[in-house]
Amino acid sequence: MGMGTTPVIILKEGTRREKGKDAQYDNIMAARAIADAVRSTLGPKGMDKMLVDSMGDVVITNDGVTILKEIDVQHPAAKMVVEVAKTQDEEVGDGTTTAAILAGEFLKNALDLIDSKVHPTIIAKGYRMASERAVEILDSLGIAVDADDVETLRNIAMTAMMSKSISGSREHMAKLSVEAVRTITEERDGNLRADLDNIQIVKKQGGSMEDTEMIRGIIVDKEPVHSAMPKKIENAKIALVNSALEIKKTEVEAKIQITNPEQMQAFLNEEERILKQMVEQIKSVGANVVFCQKGIDDLVQHYLAKERIFAARRLKESDMEKLSKATGAKIVNKLSELDKKDLGEAALVEVKKMQEDEMTFVTGCKNPKAVSILIRGGTEHVVDEVERSLDDALNVVRVAIEDGKMTAGGGATAMELAMGLKDFAASVSGREQMAIDAYATALEAVPIALAENAGLDPIDVLIDLRKAHKAGNKYAGINVFTGKVVNMRKENVLEPLRVGRQAITSATDAAIMILRIDDVVASKGGNKGGPPGRGGMPGGEGLGGMGGGEY
Repeated sequence: MGMGTTPVIILKEGTRREKGKDAQYDNIMAARAIADAVRSTLGPKGMDKMLVDSMGDVVITNDGVTILKEIDVQHPAAKMVVEVAKTQDEEVGDGTTTAAILAGEFLKNALDLIDSKVHPTIIAKGYRMASERAVEILDSLGIAVDADDVETLRNIAMTAMMSKSISGSREHMAKLSVEAVRTITEERDGNLRADLDNIQIVKKQGGSMEDTEMIRGIIVDKEPVHSAMPKKIENAKIALVNSALEIKKTEVEAKIQITNPEQMQAFLNEEERILKQMVEQIKSVGANVVFCQKGIDDLVQHYLAKERIFAARRLKESDMEKLSKATGAKIVNKLSELDKKDLGEAALVEVKKMQEDEMTFVTGCKNPKAVSILIRGGTEHVVDEVERSLDDALNVVRVAIEDGKMTAGGGATAMELAMGLKDFAASVSGREQMAIDAYATALEAVPIALAENAGLDPIDVLIDLRKAHKAGNKYAGINVFTGKVVNMRKENVLEPLRVGRQAITSATDAAIMILRIDDVVASKGGNKGGPPGRGGMPGGEGLGGMGGGEY
């Protein structure tokens, strides 16, 4: 075979390949497009997004992770930024927009360095050094917060909800959030732990946001099995039964030969006796409320109703566990072993009608380790947004209680980190210094975005912030309502330390991963027909299909 006459085909036909700078440029542009999509939602003056899916369902929100989850992102590099927001949401529940913005900004500044002939590996090394240093500085900025300091915890919750559309009711929501999290907090191995699975969220349209309430107990989406059962029981003694209150079918196939009517009657009498015995067992231990995870026979329902015992059936396992934690009842697998010690207590078990549904409210539990929040609001979209905002508030309170550390918000911490890293960069020799400097500049994107979204001049704000931090005011941040630089700690704009730490580490990891890619091989059909170049998604430019576009 002659040299250079026949091309060597390695990749399948239709496969696209981008190498070197082109690949890096495309990946960075796609990731930046995603970050820019949520940038305008940051801060108290952030705007909302309306997302319409293929079915025509509408979501109106400014919650970063909700926006990124709802958008059908196809570019692989852009997906990594979405992953950053998801990780942030799962770990701390707040700061998702910040994490996405930082990832985009780190990449944008890296692109300038690549254009200046700095090798991506050196940038990655510099970014890693900067990230470690930033976490050290962040830890030193931590302010201690006590789990009993209700006022501070409320301020942390209010800061998380400032940017949401429910900010008008934020004081009421913050009060509920703190009360709920503090109620379910438990001490394990000397550390405080709050498992948010123990907070049940129930959404019902109607009323206003201010009607949202916390219930020291559980709301069960069930009604009593028999219409003659009482709808309200005070001083409830609650039995939680995991087995069916029915005659069991035999495990093996068996036939019973009945030859005369007396045998038939005896058979029916025995069946009735067994069922009646079940009710007697419940009555004998003093239970007046029964929640059963499985079915309840019609005859058992009749006898329970006669004894004025409230019963609900086919509860979800998760509801049974929450009821156990709230009332102190033990879940019993065998009815014959039900004992007085297994019963839980509640001041009131009441059936209430909410819109079309009847629901059972188990309230007034003495020392509940599971509680419910009933969310009300004018429309379905309002109720959904209240739920997302409450989720953020509950999470930040949980993290603050568990870690016992908080920092100042309003761009104050980001600015202090940027100043600290610029000083650190000057002490580093080699080209990594440029990468650390670029990383520090990227952190300033947080106060810049806050200023832009509030209609302020970002350059003026940045100059004022730098001046305040240089003068030693490490809590100086931007008050987006007045446009002035003020002490954020005095303004009670506070957030848990873990929010900032997680945002920095996730965004840095994603940026470094994208930076280190210098070759993109996209097989045919791998991205639904769209070429991977220039965003590589249907919709091409701009955010029509969330493509990277020519930004």
